[in-house]
Amino acid sequence: MIILILNGPNLNLLGTREPTTYGAQTLDDVNRVLDVLARELGVELKYLQSNHEGVLLDALHARDFDAVVLNAGALTHTSYALRDAIAAIGKPVVEVHISNVHQREKWRHHSVISEVSAGTIVGFGVLGYELGLRAAVAILRKSAS
Repeated sequence: MIILILNGPNLNLLGTREPTTYGAQTLDDVNRVLDVLARELGVELKYLQSNHEGVLLDALHARDFDAVVLNAGALTHTSYALRDAIAAIGKPVVEVHISNVHQREKWRHHSVISEVSAGTIVGFGVLGYELGLRAAVAILRKSAS
C-alpha cells in the first residue's frame, strides 16, 4: 500500500509561517512522524510539496499510489483543476487542513475539493496528517476486504 502525502503552496514554510495559526513544526517534522506511523501501519509513503498547481496535478495524474493525504493549502478554495484531477483518478483522497478553516476568513470556508474527497480533517494542527493517514489506510483496507 502506497500513500502519497501531497502538500500545496506555502506548506514548505510550515514552522515559520504564522506559527500561532499553523504551529512550530516544520513539514520535515511532520514527515518524520508520518514515517514512524507508516511503519506501524505497514504502508509506504511518498512525499511531495509544491507551490505550483501543475506539479500537484501531475503527481495526481501519475496514479503511482493507492491513496492520497492532501493539504492543498489555498488551492483548496480556488482550484477546479485540482478538484477535477481528484475526481478523475479514482483513488481515495483525504483532505487535511492544519487550522480550522471555518473559524478563519470567510473565503476559506468553502473547499472545492471536499465534494470529491473521501473525507476532510480540519483544525487539529499537524495531528491532522496522522489522522488523515490512518483514514486513508482504513479506507483502503475496507475496500480490500
